[in-house]
This record gives sequence, C-alpha cells and structure tokens, in this order.
Amino acid sequence: MESAQARQAGKPWTFLTNHARVLICIARDPDLRVRDVAEKIGITERSAQLIITDLEEAGYLVRTRVGRRNTYTVNADRPFRHPADAGHDVQALIEVFLGEGSFA
Repeated sequence: MESAQARQAGKPWTFLTNHARVLICIARDPDLRVRDVAEKIGITERSAQLIITDLEEAGYLVRTRVGRRNTYTVNADRPFRHPADAGHDVQALIEVFLGEGSFA
C-alpha cells in the first residue's frame, strides 16, 4: 500500500498560482524586466508576459514606460477574483510575503 507522502510526491501542486507569484515578485521589485520575473518564478518569458497582461487588464498592475524600460505599480486594494475571497484585497497577500508595512 502506497503511503500518503509517496502519493503527494507525485502531485506537484502549490498553494499559489503563477499569477500570485508574479504579482508578489513585481511588488518586491517594480522595475524588474519580464525576463527577470520569469526567471525568478520559474516560468517562460512568454508566460510571464501573458500573466502581466492579465494582471494589467484586471487592474492589479499599471505599467509605466520609463525610457526603454517598464516599471509597474501594484494596485493592492483590488479584491481577490474568486467570489469566496472577494471580501479581501491582495494587500494582505502581498504583506505576507513582503512583511507588513513594507509595501505601500
């Protein structure tokens, strides 16, 4: 009989989606290039760009062009997208990873 630990080892899931990881990564360093975000998260550059676009379209990120680079502003007062969590904004999630008060 297979142990619970062995069953879990074959299912590579995590609690955070790549969208949450990208948002947290950008909240840590709003000047990161898409390439750097992708590398830190462990996804392709194309996936990172698609996620950033999703987050922009949903109002979680605002992109500002600075010279040849982009910088991002996180709108942390936006609510979670799932109806069960919509009463909470993403500020609390970001603070878990950046520390309370370290993100404005």
